[in-house]
Amino acid sequence: MSQFLILMTTFFAGTSLYAQELKNVTYMDGAQRLNGLVTSNAGTEKPAVLILPAWQGIDQEAKDAALALEKEGYLVFIADIYGEGNVPSDHAAAGKIAGRYKADYKAYQHRITLALDALKKSGARADKIAIIGYCFGGTGALEAARANLPVQGVVCIHGGLDKDASRPNAAITTKVLIENPAEDKSVTEASLKAITKELNDAKADWQLITYAHTGHTFTNPKSPEYNALMATRAWNHTRLFLAEVLK
Repeated sequence: MSQFLILMTTFFAGTSLYAQELKNVTYMDGAQRLNGLVTSNAGTEKPAVLILPAWQGIDQEAKDAALALEKEGYLVFIADIYGEGNVPSDHAAAGKIAGRYKADYKAYQHRITLALDALKKSGARADKIAIIGYCFGGTGALEAARANLPVQGVVCIHGGLDKDASRPNAAITTKVLIENPAEDKSVTEASLKAITKELNDAKADWQLITYAHTGHTFTNPKSPEYNALMATRAWNHTRLFLAEVLK
């Protein structure tokens, strides 16, 4: 194993050891209980990051990202989009519930707003918040931008880029970074053309980075599509973006 891969393996294994530093936070959407996680520096007034997890709910990739970002000085909150009792047990169930929120984008935006409120209550600086999302969560990051939620930037990491053609393109005031795997079969040339037009019509501050030789879940060490080199580059691009918009 190369020295680079050893370092990457040590990094992800090391961050996993500190999972106990994440604290449970319960918040509500009416009668629906939501169970998020917050880093151990909650209660301190810091620049903050909201993480929107992938389609199976809060997973190890989201937890590792939260702990790594905490070490960089950010207060981090992982959102619970589905709510207690609704965590999917397999890919089929995940596809079904994620599909409902993609179709009912206002419900998705609402759950993101509730998570932002919970993050602020945990001590985040209201004027220094960014959102990053993986997969389904990356779609959510774009929905946060489309809703003009009060954040300084959003990062869409191998997320779905499409929105219903009946939705008009509107102004987007937050900065947008899209990290797109080159071989993601769910992102077509039409998808890339549409998101480019949407962001240009929105007069957004945006950039899209495409990573060569990468499938959809290239950032997840547990995925067969994991690409350590490109995952590291994507993470560094995320860190640079957060440093720009939050520091």
